[in-house]
Formats: sequence, structure tokens, C-alpha cells
Amino acid sequence: MIIFVEVFPHFFSWLEEENYIIKSPMKRIHKVKTAVIVKDTIPDEKIEILRDNCNNLRDRAMIDFLLSTGIRVGELVRLNIDDIDFSERECVVYGKGDKERKAYFDAKTKIHLLNYIESRPDNNIALFVSLNKPHSRLTESGVELRLREMGKKLGVEKVHPHKFRRTMATRAIEKGMPIEQVQKILGHEQIDTTLRYAMVNQNNVKQSHRKYIS
Repeated sequence: MIIFVEVFPHFFSWLEEENYIIKSPMKRIHKVKTAVIVKDTIPDEKIEILRDNCNNLRDRAMIDFLLSTGIRVGELVRLNIDDIDFSERECVVYGKGDKERKAYFDAKTKIHLLNYIESRPDNNIALFVSLNKPHSRLTESGVELRLREMGKKLGVEKVHPHKFRRTMATRAIEKGMPIEQVQKILGHEQIDTTLRYAMVNQNNVKQSHRKYIS
């Protein structure tokens, strides 16, 4: 029973946050205080390895888009080309409970996204499609499989769409973005959920201690 209470709330909370279930059945169960496990992100050098070894424009654009926007994989595969506002570098996504929010991407992502779209031979309205005919809209499992295969081939451990989301959130917080704004970008209803994505860099703590305490 102890294992169930300690482990399953995190699993069901993740399912709820990622729209796999409507509401976690664990919310009515008394929580047991446990140590918070800090989940890892993708180091900068590993991201560059993934980027440099993409053998097609789609994968490069997809990696940049996931990292820049921090959107969920389910939100990614539902996007259409017409949903993208390239002039403002933003798009509208539908998250938990079909709630609408804006997601933003950087200039580098814009360039790679435009290059990918212009290179496509199909007329599919979907933003990301399969590389082979009939160029169908990518599915969540398709994205997950592709990233996992790339990571395994290049020696980058546990490459998953959600890891890009966590990396984006952690980077933003470490660079000083207010947690409330990160919460808005990620589409979290509760700020506690956003805080789980923040990994405190020990080197930053050391530097801050020297600056403010020493």
C-alpha cells in the first residue's frame, strides 16, 4: 500500500497533465511525503548532437520546435500548417481540456520549419507528416519512436518528447523567466506542476552563494 500511495500519484498526475485521463483518481487519497526526484534534461551538447545528425529537414525542424515551444507531443501532432503565424513566430495549441493558449518559437526554429515545409512534396494540412508516401500526419507514437531511435543511434540516453518540454522549462527558469510565465507557456493549471520541471543547477547555486554571501 505504501508503494502504491508514494508512486502512483505522480504517474496519474502526469497522465492527467498530458491529457491521457480527465482527472487523477489519486486526488482523494492522502499523500505521503517523499523526497522529490529531480528529473534530468537534455544537455546542450547532446541537443547539438541530435541536431547535427538529422538526416532530413523534418526531424531538425521537429526537434527545434519541441525545444523552443515546450509543447506536448499530443499538441504537436495536432498542429496544422495554417496554425502557424510565422510573422509573429507563434501558434495556437489546444491543451488540457481543449483550453487554447499560444506557444512561441525562436528565429532559428522558424527558418528550419519554413525549409521543411517548402521541401515537402505533399498537400497534407498537417504541420508534421511521415517521410514516406502517403505522407500521413505524424502520430504521438510515431514522434516518440523516431526520437528514441535517433537517441539510441547517437548514444543520447532516453530521448523523449516530454524531455524537450522539461528542458525548455528548466532553461527558462534558470535564465530568470518568472515561474508564472513559464506556467503560462506550458499550459499548467497549477504552479506546483511547473515547479516539477525546474531543475536547480548546482553550479548556479554555488555562483549565487559567492555573489551574495561570500
